[in-house]
Amino acid sequence: MTRKIEVQPYDPTWPALFRKEAERLRPMLGNNLAGLHHIGSTAVPGLAAKPTIDILIVVRSHTRLDACCQELESLGYSAKGENGIPGRRYFQRLAGEDHLFHLHAYEDGHPDIRRHLDFRDFLRVRPETARAYAALKQSLMAQYTYEPKLYTEGKSEFIQLVDRQAAAWRAASQALTGAGNGQLSEDASG
Repeated sequence: MTRKIEVQPYDPTWPALFRKEAERLRPMLGNNLAGLHHIGSTAVPGLAAKPTIDILIVVRSHTRLDACCQELESLGYSAKGENGIPGRRYFQRLAGEDHLFHLHAYEDGHPDIRRHLDFRDFLRVRPETARAYAALKQSLMAQYTYEPKLYTEGKSEFIQLVDRQAAAWRAASQALTGAGNGQLSEDASG
């Protein structure tokens, strides 16, 4: 069956769902874990989203992560390999047809880590951009309810634009504050 696209109003329980799942994952990842972050639309307060919690896992070694696949399966996850993105390990946890959690795992230092976090943080501080993104997603949902690939492709240009804006915003913020040592801490608060 084709996955139905459902964009819902922001649910304030999403950060708690992230935290609860992060606590399930931490013991399994052990000292291979370098960072754990709530990303995607469910990580942006007020943003309409598909009710799937996206989790960014920063690991020290993909080899060590790959060795944990059985443990992830015991937590209900299916491994999808890179799933089209070089340098990523992707996992899904479903309940029937419902996508509950998506894990995006990268080795520490991969540029997509910063991109995901910048995108999330930019939307958090730019509500007008978040509203435009929500409107686009709702329009695409109405147009491509049972065509997930077209829904995703429809967001691509907007995401690329926001990625560029977010990178420039982050660079400007770091230049002003003198921050930017590249260290990432865990996103314990969601």
